[in-house]
Amino acid sequence: MIRPIKCRDCDVVSKTIIKNLSDEEKDKLDLDKACNLYKRGAIVYHEGNRLSGIFCVNSGIVKLFKTGVEGREQIIRFAKEGDVIGYRSILSEEVACTSAKVVEDAILCFIPSDKLFNLLKKNSDFSLELLHMACKELGESNSFLAEIAQKSVRERLAEALLLLKTNFGADENGYLKINLTREELANLIGTATESVIRLLSEFKDDNFIEIQGRKIKLIDLAGLKRTANLF
Repeated sequence: MIRPIKCRDCDVVSKTIIKNLSDEEKDKLDLDKACNLYKRGAIVYHEGNRLSGIFCVNSGIVKLFKTGVEGREQIIRFAKEGDVIGYRSILSEEVACTSAKVVEDAILCFIPSDKLFNLLKKNSDFSLELLHMACKELGESNSFLAEIAQKSVRERLAEALLLLKTNFGADENGYLKINLTREELANLIGTATESVIRLLSEFKDDNFIEIQGRKIKLIDLAGLKRTANLF
């Protein structure tokens, strides 16, 4: 456990559902939450776990995934600073439907479920924000299922690269700020690792991207959009 990060002083509070709380509610929450540092590769919770609260991402990246046949992962989404994970299981009073694993060292603030429900009952803006977030994620999941059924692997990879840049940005050298293994990219778009390796090589030959180890730079956004059929 690290020293608790006060909600009022949090650098990413404007990106979180916590922004809808009053200063008094934030101060009370500070007394009940716990902040922890999770290193890359750490499991926050497993699919099938009974969760006792939610996690707010202060920094780092966490991947949410389901485990399929032969233990293969299907990545559902990535959570970054300001995102909340685990809330669906708490609200539905069901076991976790996904596992959460740290991709880049992360600081997560844990909020017990009873404190969450108290805030939902007392603060309508907070409740509406959580509802909006749940609906947004449901819409994204529906879109993903449609794309898996209708788009080719080449199209899905091009779109995934564009979404990663939109969601996480690029560093000062133009490389995506999120560095995924080829296997993780494959698990994100629902294909074999070998297919991703081949397609990345093709994208490089087409001058759509540059590759440096695990780092990827998008250099022809228009070309990737055409490939992804986003026009």
